[in-house]
Amino acid sequence: MDRNQQENHTPDKKEQEDMTARQDTVWTRNDKCRIALVLICGLLAVWGAARLIPESVTVSNSVDGRELPIYCVQTDQKVVGLSFDAAWGNSDSDRILAILKKHNVHVTYFMTGGWVEAYPEDVKKILAAGHDIGNHSENHKNMSQLSNEENKEELMKVHNKVKELTGYEMDLFRPPYGDYDNDVIKVATDCGYYTCQWSVDSLDWKNYGVDPLIKTVCEHKNLDNGAIILMHNGADYTADALDAILTGLKEQGYSILPLSELIIREDYHLDHTGKQIPNQ
Repeated sequence: MDRNQQENHTPDKKEQEDMTARQDTVWTRNDKCRIALVLICGLLAVWGAARLIPESVTVSNSVDGRELPIYCVQTDQKVVGLSFDAAWGNSDSDRILAILKKHNVHVTYFMTGGWVEAYPEDVKKILAAGHDIGNHSENHKNMSQLSNEENKEELMKVHNKVKELTGYEMDLFRPPYGDYDNDVIKVATDCGYYTCQWSVDSLDWKNYGVDPLIKTVCEHKNLDNGAIILMHNGADYTADALDAILTGLKEQGYSILPLSELIIREDYHLDHTGKQIPNQ
């Protein structure tokens, strides 16, 4: 077939089918190349993002299916955290604040909603003195016996009271009676709280007397780097024993911190005892 014949040639049916098949093959190959290119780009993007995201976002309070609060902190530093639960009266509040000031020590006060409402000026004084304010629930109930919605209300009611009164946003929580379950911890976490227990119970609430109280704290088997000490304002002998307790802790080489400066905020996990451990 010469050139003129090629130009004027009309393809028959078979030729048209062959041409269509060749075009489909070309399109199929092109589509496959495009799809492969998109997949490769996607995989490279995911890989790059994974390399850019730091491992420090890893935070876990779950141990063998159980949600745990922070009982103590793993640290090489000679430090302990001191905390006071405020759910009773305020007769010793000024004395405790004066002793803490004398020793240049700052602590964490966990307050109930009832205490905040009854003693708003004390709340302001505690905050003005440089101490943490923590959430001890609105009504001091056994929170493991409440629904998730009720637990959220217990947390946020006192949270909003403190914020209204002082502008302070609490993020440390201690459940009343140390009573918790998985749901209590999860609800607190969802509300933006770190749940903190204690590893050293002063037993000041048992009112054994000044000397037993000093001995219980300063000779406690769990007194170690990163320990969290539990005391109460409103107990009979706490203010009387506090000066000697602070002196005894310092003589053992401990610096005393509020829990906000003791706990790890990110990149940590807990062991089965509730010890907070930094991730490697």
